[in-house]
Amino acid sequence: MIARGATLVTGATGFAGSHLLDLLAGTSDLIGWYRPGGTPPPAVDGVRWQAVDMLDAASVRTAIESSAPARVYHCAGAANVGRAWNAATATLAVNVRGTHHLIEGLRELAPKARLLIPSSGLVYAPSDRPLSENDPLRPTSPYGLSKLAQEMLGMKSTAPEICIARPFNHFGPRQDPGFVASSFARSIAMIEAGLSEPEMQVGNLAPLRDLTDVRDTVRAYQMIMERAPAGRPYNVCSGRVVAVSALLDRLRTRARVPIAVVTDPSRYRPNDSPVLQGDPTRIHDELHWAPAVPLEQTLDDLLEYWRAHVRST
Repeated sequence: MIARGATLVTGATGFAGSHLLDLLAGTSDLIGWYRPGGTPPPAVDGVRWQAVDMLDAASVRTAIESSAPARVYHCAGAANVGRAWNAATATLAVNVRGTHHLIEGLRELAPKARLLIPSSGLVYAPSDRPLSENDPLRPTSPYGLSKLAQEMLGMKSTAPEICIARPFNHFGPRQDPGFVASSFARSIAMIEAGLSEPEMQVGNLAPLRDLTDVRDTVRAYQMIMERAPAGRPYNVCSGRVVAVSALLDRLRTRARVPIAVVTDPSRYRPNDSPVLQGDPTRIHDELHWAPAVPLEQTLDDLLEYWRAHVRST
């Protein structure tokens, strides 16, 4: 049983964190951490905001001491796989050292808390078949390595209790345009508004990806937090793959103007896996989670988000 107390979301102004706050709205004593100097937190009813530098152990400790959380969703960190290749030091610092500071602070000041660590499907060795939680762990990118290190830090902890989610690709409204589907949607919105030429520069469109709406992903996080045995990892995925080219085609059919596509090899990622597909059997069978938001709805919502964003800027 989880002790009574505050619910804390780190990285609460970020992509998954902000959607998690939406899901948890109405929870008593809900706290959101955000990076000092980063995106100013929005006014959200019932959320207590704290500016916390995850790389400053003293700052983390002070914030934990002031709130004594019972549930902690650790959504803070570097999330962009492509950028991590050119910023490996920063990625490892915020994802690994920041997680270490959080675990140590909870161990000292809120040892009965339960901590959810969102890892990644990129901790697995590459494969052309669906990956289960029992498959070998052998990340091939700095980002994947940082997520596996987070898991390893958690596995060493008995206090706080650690829950582990391994989300595969999730997307939807509010996602940074550094991610492929959001980049496509933003480009379309800019072209429709007459702010860009009617041409999109794209990278490798061949990869197959297992996609889940972010709103389904954070719902899985909540179920793992509330129901999962400590230390048992769960894939968060659909079990189906979609080609990046198909995503682009579906978004272009929604565009209000014709758009040309030009491939730019400089946009290709190093070691970009041709297939990344998860096996959701464990989370389906044990926690009864399944994706509920259709892909077409996610694409509609993502494009409308960027249209509104472009109109407002």
